[in-house]
Amino acid sequence: MAWGFIRMVQQVQSIVAMMVLAGGSLVTPVSMAQGFPSKPIRAVVPWPPGAPLDVIARALSMEIGKRWGQPVVVENRAGAASIIGAEVVAKAAPDGYTWMVTPINPTVVGNRFLYKSLPYDPDKSFAPVSLLAQSSQLVVVHPSVPANNFQELLALIRRQAGQLNYGSFGLGSQPNMMFELMKKRESVDMTHVAYKGIAPMTTAITAGEVQVTAAGVGTVAALVKSGKLKALLVAGPERVPELPSVPTGKEAGYPYMQASARFGLFVTGGTPDEIIQRINREVVQVLGNTEFTEKHLTALGYQRVASSPAAMVATIRDEVALVGEMARAAGVKPE
Repeated sequence: MAWGFIRMVQQVQSIVAMMVLAGGSLVTPVSMAQGFPSKPIRAVVPWPPGAPLDVIARALSMEIGKRWGQPVVVENRAGAASIIGAEVVAKAAPDGYTWMVTPINPTVVGNRFLYKSLPYDPDKSFAPVSLLAQSSQLVVVHPSVPANNFQELLALIRRQAGQLNYGSFGLGSQPNMMFELMKKRESVDMTHVAYKGIAPMTTAITAGEVQVTAAGVGTVAALVKSGKLKALLVAGPERVPELPSVPTGKEAGYPYMQASARFGLFVTGGTPDEIIQRINREVVQVLGNTEFTEKHLTALGYQRVASSPAAMVATIRDEVALVGEMARAAGVKPE
């Protein structure tokens, strides 16, 4: 009788212990979210400082930091088409204290088609939080290039096969993929020169180091207006208000010339959904402020895109399908 009673007590204790453990695992994410944030946050930008992406990331981080009473510190970790910075975020603790602000292409889109091995999984290492901004890109040339429209540029490239250089901000970046597709479709040849970010790429074409590139409206519109660059094409669905006379790729007869820069905010994969939603709500509120948007997005030539995490996932999925098609058409092979 005594032995049976002892066994029953032991069984009850085991059940209670398991319930406590199970309960603890269930409430831990909620507890984390309730206390979030309780320390400074690191926002990794896997590109050099100075470009519109960096400006937007710093403005957003500063505003959220003021709202939360915790600093959000921007850290530039440039190199290898954003792979260096992305790896830092992928290997961070999944607690919401490490963010990544980056163009979705190439970081989680184009790189998968260019590299056989990445130090992160584009689909699992990061959790999308919100799209932030987007902008069509402009195909621009140095003023020394004797071409005033896209047709004339193609004719020039044919005459000077392999002699013209085009710049991009890394393998898998939108300029790289778009111009490689153009080379295949039009049977022309240009030399690719990759830079570590949009800012050095823009400096290079302004100096005539490369003759052709594609960059966001906010990055090059002022340079076009001042005569330091010539815009030949809008690589997007619509003409841009800043340069209304520049035709779209479709209008010019080259509908495949498409490249829209979309900036997004990610956290490390595995971060509790409650924390992701907490960050998302704050981001959406900040981007919903007209004064903030006009100063930090519109002034740079970008449109506000405050999205839900689910909508961002869908956008990435569509982008992967589009870029995959471009990569196959351009004969791009992972290396």
